[in-house]
Amino acid sequence: MPPAPRPASRSSDPSGEGPVETPALPTDPDDPRIEIRRSRRRTRTVSARVEGETVVVLMPAGLPRAEERRLVSDMLARLARSGRRRGARSSDSDLMRRATGLSERWLDGRARPESVRWVPTMTTRWASCSPGSRQIRISEALRDVPAYVLDYVLVHELVHLVVPGGHPPEFWEVVRRYPRAERAMGYLEAYSRVLRGGAGGSGGPGAADEALPGGDAGEGLGDLVEGDDDEDGCP
Repeated sequence: MPPAPRPASRSSDPSGEGPVETPALPTDPDDPRIEIRRSRRRTRTVSARVEGETVVVLMPAGLPRAEERRLVSDMLARLARSGRRRGARSSDSDLMRRATGLSERWLDGRARPESVRWVPTMTTRWASCSPGSRQIRISEALRDVPAYVLDYVLVHELVHLVVPGGHPPEFWEVVRRYPRAERAMGYLEAYSRVLRGGAGGSGGPGAADEALPGGDAGEGLGDLVEGDDDEDGCP
């Protein structure tokens, strides 16, 4: 018998239409929203992450069923504790609604993405846009930044659907319709330095050598800050 639905949490909607419902994380190890990924390369470590509305648990292959259930329960408890510390985590559908609201407010609704979703954290890239398929991907590394910074990154990626050809002057003119663009750029510069410091001086969004899932080059600090980009971040 499937577990009973969990109460949804509420998060703010930048379109001004009020709070949106965010499904709570599963708490039952048999919940269908849990995906177990087994690897023979893992011998001891177990980890879990949220991908959209699915909890992905990575563990060694070959464990007994009872041990798997115990480990899944442990990971769900850890995620719940982390969620209480960080507040409600937005899903892919929340991110899509957020982007749609930002497009309506700052871009006259001209940017119409096909999808906007979270992707696992990358060391050097924060976001990716595919104008052909109109898909936007946002790194999990941005889940904990202030709302205005996430909104700026979304606006930046949305503008790629309106102004083609990388980052010409007219691209930045449209980006700056978002009133907190300058402040968000400053935050990202500081955030990049903090992440690089924590990685021992190498890595952290801003270096230009890694792609986000989906095959796009992705965008790091140099692409998201005006005057600091050496290459087009959105093919």
